[in-house]
Amino acid sequence: MDRRGHGLELEVRGEPKNRYPDLTIIREEHIQLLSQRNTILLSMLPPLLVIEVVSPGEIQRERDYIAKRIQYQDCGIPKYWIGYPQAQTILVLELRVDTYTKVGNLSNDDLVISAIFSQLNLKVSQVFN
Repeated sequence: MDRRGHGLELEVRGEPKNRYPDLTIIREEHIQLLSQRNTILLSMLPPLLVIEVVSPGEIQRERDYIAKRIQYQDCGIPKYWIGYPQAQTILVLELRVDTYTKVGNLSNDDLVISAIFSQLNLKVSQVFN
């Protein structure tokens, strides 16, 4: 169990200089690099996937949908998912030619599908219940 506080830290460009995603899928090579400091630096390969869960409030929504999206895109993170409990949706973004493209806006009985988790058999409704 990680007792360092915030969990995994991502160094990003802009303000703030660091983000603490709700869930991060790291690369195998990150395991050794993170043994001393739980930070993925800009000089390292980016994680495979970052997932943020939107907290209630317009400021938090804008932070996850706009500010973090720009910062994660700039870091070259290949996949960014945004879970929005209030609407019970998951926005799936994929980096294509340095820009996030919407792959899907999943809801209800849509399956959460990803090449990273080929065995995953999970409906959006199960995520939020």
